[in-house]
Amino acid sequence: MKSRVRAVAHRGDPYLHRENTLPAVSAALAAGADAVEVDVQLTRDGVPVLLHDHTLERLWNDPRRIDRVTLAELEEVAAPGLRIPTLDEALRSIAAVGGARLMIDLDEDGPVAATWQAVSELGLQDRVAFCGPVTAMLAVRELAPGAEISLTWKRLQLPKQRLLAELRPSFLNPPFGLVDERLVASVHDAGMGLATWTVDLRRTMRRMLALGVDSLTSNRIALLRRTIDQYQP
Repeated sequence: MKSRVRAVAHRGDPYLHRENTLPAVSAALAAGADAVEVDVQLTRDGVPVLLHDHTLERLWNDPRRIDRVTLAELEEVAAPGLRIPTLDEALRSIAAVGGARLMIDLDEDGPVAATWQAVSELGLQDRVAFCGPVTAMLAVRELAPGAEISLTWKRLQLPKQRLLAELRPSFLNPPFGLVDERLVASVHDAGMGLATWTVDLRRTMRRMLALGVDSLTSNRIALLRRTIDQYQP
């Protein structure tokens, strides 16, 4: 019998709280997320924090680049009840909830070494997974031979066998628009699970489940959790 499809919360629960904040992470966990996907950037003094963009403008109305702001200066960038958390804080939130994982999404030039150091210092290697493009995932694999990797992939053709052998990804992670029966079968035949993103409509969630997808990422984690739990093929 197939194991339960994994429900991944995209940047926490951004419909209820600002993305990549501790309230968003906590709300996603309360809604039943199996994993919470977050993005990581480095401050000027090398501290990994939760932020998708390279600047603070979109979410925090501050035009500065995150790599030009120290952690101490970042404490001044806030909204009522909200602040930009460190990766350490997000990891501790995950550690307090049995079974849940933090899915760390890294860009091609993402801070792999600092991220892995933060994970290792807390001894939470088994509570994290990584997703991202080839360059970032190769860097993760070099530092963390046993880490779970979801390789973000935007082509219909599978990665070359040489790359798969080097990365050993647990999941191939294409956008849902590329997912069809043939791709799911090919990924499974290659010994991987099929993860996909970002699935926010119930009908799309159900279509992905019918195709045999193993992991779904959504901005609407409560809806995703219900849809997975209620799905009858």
